Amino acid sequence: MLPDRWMTLLPAAEQVRLERSPARFRVVAGGRRSGKTERAKRRLIRCCLRPPLVGARYFAAAPTRDQAKRIFWEDLKALAPREWVSDVRESELEIRFRQGSTLVVVGLDRPQRIEGTPWDGGVVDEYAEVKASAWKSSIRPGLSTLGRPGWCWFTGRPKGRNHFYDLWRNAASLEGWAAFHWKSADVLPPDEIEAARRELDPLTFAQEYEADWVNFTGLAYHCWSPIRNLRQVDYDNRLPLVFCFDFNVQPGVAVVLQERQEGTCVIGQVHIRNSSNSTRVCRRLLKDWRHIHNGPVLIYGDATGGRRDTRSETNDWDVIRDYLTKGDVEERIQGWPDVRTRVGKSNPFERDRVNSMNTRLQNASGQVRLFVDPNKAPDVVRCFEGTVVLEGGSGEIDKKRTPDLTHWTDALGYYVHADFPVTGGGLKRV
Repeated sequence: MLPDRWMTLLPAAEQVRLERSPARFRVVAGGRRSGKTERAKRRLIRCCLRPPLVGARYFAAAPTRDQAKRIFWEDLKALAPREWVSDVRESELEIRFRQGSTLVVVGLDRPQRIEGTPWDGGVVDEYAEVKASAWKSSIRPGLSTLGRPGWCWFTGRPKGRNHFYDLWRNAASLEGWAAFHWKSADVLPPDEIEAARRELDPLTFAQEYEADWVNFTGLAYHCWSPIRNLRQVDYDNRLPLVFCFDFNVQPGVAVVLQERQEGTCVIGQVHIRNSSNSTRVCRRLLKDWRHIHNGPVLIYGDATGGRRDTRSETNDWDVIRDYLTKGDVEERIQGWPDVRTRVGKSNPFERDRVNSMNTRLQNASGQVRLFVDPNKAPDVVRCFEGTVVLEGGSGEIDKKRTPDLTHWTDALGYYVHADFPVTGGGLKRV
């Protein structure tokens, strides 16, 4: 008897073709929440319950150990019939079956973790985020034991035209390989698809839910439009004031906004061209806003915090909170009585932050929910219009080509992703 976790899956045609394929290596590009990882988990359990070889070993891998554990571990334990499991090793993320097979959950941030032992099969999920060299240098050799060649599934959502795209594109023409592709709409109900369309920008929706190999080249904020996103916006004393920080020395920057019914409205900025620090940026904010705003102040920004003006164990966020609360004695400006910090423990992936901003600029349903006053925040406008991404379709911002840009949209992006997140994976946290 299989556990209750084995609920019935919809028999989508492309997924049935995947299950029945004789190919040794199968590359699967599917939309979000469309069942690709679930089918891979079941494939692993079936192999462990009916191993063709004595002492068979299988792996379930992801870009990092934490990801692999989150994606696979609890589900694999729930899918495995208890009476057929001989041992569960939590620290090693290893399940041993009475049939003699072993299933190991492993992270590929250090690909050598998978080296040194033969494998009879495995799954690599979120393959677009796995190091491009991991397949040939670490995974493939372990599947090449004489007399018992191992199989492998590569699953995930497209993330630009990178090594995952190359593998998927070439699979159709290689012997022993096969490529598969399906959209979220093949599985999810129409109302879920329409909800996602409203929440995402067109390119991100195409990538995440249609599994399209979108090439994020050119402008980073491709949904920006001066017609849609520029608007004169006045300060509203009934609403909290939001300060967004990005830590630089040249220039020192901050973005000022208010969240309104119509969306996120940028109503100011700070630009200190040279020799800046957190104190100087905060002094400018106090001078510009303390005389008109008495309500709550919310602060967002770079979670890493700089340490340029740190002469003790405090960091930039300690400096900012202290200064905005106590005020400036020299300038005789009082601080705000209600300062609230909204800074996470770590920064989002850069790609996720950019996707969140594009979705706020205009989602796939055409809704616009981010506006900038060009007279009050001209550098924010410059960033939206000029920030570019690296060639290759990764979506990563090219800061070398536009070193005088990105700072203001980076600061704003920390707020947008914190309160209106769109997650689709990314290349690095910055």
